[in-house]
Amino acid sequence: MKIDTKHFKKVLEEERDKLKTELASIGRINPDNPGDWEAAPDERNVTPADENEVADTIESYEENTAILKQLEIRFNEVEKALKRIEEDQYGICEVGGEEIEEERLKANPAATSCISHMQK
Repeated sequence: MKIDTKHFKKVLEEERDKLKTELASIGRINPDNPGDWEAAPDERNVTPADENEVADTIESYEENTAILKQLEIRFNEVEKALKRIEEDQYGICEVGGEEIEEERLKANPAATSCISHMQK
């Protein structure tokens, strides 16, 4: 069975674009490391005297950092999957070298292992 890489490339590119938008909404690319994202500070005007506002800003930043980390992990997985398509390695299990099942790729187009190796 031949995997339809054109289909999965389109799906992955669409997901990558959505992830970029989501990442940009709560973070920015780290100027010191362009391959890394960092949470953007809250841009609200917070007066240092208002402890509640300061606490809210810190809490918001911490939440954004946690969300950003998950989005960044997925973004990198998608980028790697697109690279595997370009290198004609897409859909091959990185553990055993066999073809990844199409239903697995439909569920997770960035999958790097087949179902049997995923469960180990």
